[in-house]
Amino acid sequence: MTPREVAALLAYVVRLDPRMNVEDQAAAAERLAQWCDLLSDVPAIAHGWDAARTARDYIARNPYRIQPSDISRPWHAHKADVLNRRHVGTFEPTAHPDVDPDDETGDAYVAALRAERRAIATGQQAPTTTRAITAGPMAAHVKQRLAQLGTYMPPTVRDALADYRPHRAQREALAAAGRPDPLDVPCPYEHCRAPRGQQCRDHRGNNRTRPHPSRTDNATTRHAQETAA
Repeated sequence: MTPREVAALLAYVVRLDPRMNVEDQAAAAERLAQWCDLLSDVPAIAHGWDAARTARDYIARNPYRIQPSDISRPWHAHKADVLNRRHVGTFEPTAHPDVDPDDETGDAYVAALRAERRAIATGQQAPTTTRAITAGPMAAHVKQRLAQLGTYMPPTVRDALADYRPHRAQREALAAAGRPDPLDVPCPYEHCRAPRGQQCRDHRGNNRTRPHPSRTDNATTRHAQETAA
């Protein structure tokens, strides 16, 4: 943040917590200098980040007076999360038209990757997520190619991949054994409502390893009706 941005953040903090107000001009200048030093590498606003919101959340949840480290620590945690978990780190040639694909040294390629990572780390660029790769203008083309390839998979390949696709392997095993598959029906649980073919979700929206009991019951009933028909 620039000194102007830090001063604006401090004014906002004082408005939320009057205990932070300093009457002495020298003390106020010293505190501003301290905050500017500790927040020099923290942006005011970035992709998924807002320093003012972080300060407000801290003041709302903690009885202690806020310190600049209470803003810098969350920023560095956010930056690490973006780089290590959200950003897939793939190199998209269309995003770097200035890089010569025939450059055998690879210097331009490395420089482009470093510049992209630096831009994401400082909040100037949004991370490239898996969702971004599987959506957008290329999604229709990818879908068409997959349809042309079909869904057949040799049994030997399917068995070799079973450990890496446990839910699909479990469904295939249920089908082979002639047993009911809970994912063949939508989940009736009001806090889930997972559609057919998708795993049940918990109250946080995360996939459950097991379907809800009511879904299993519905699948069992449907399987019994289809078997008797």
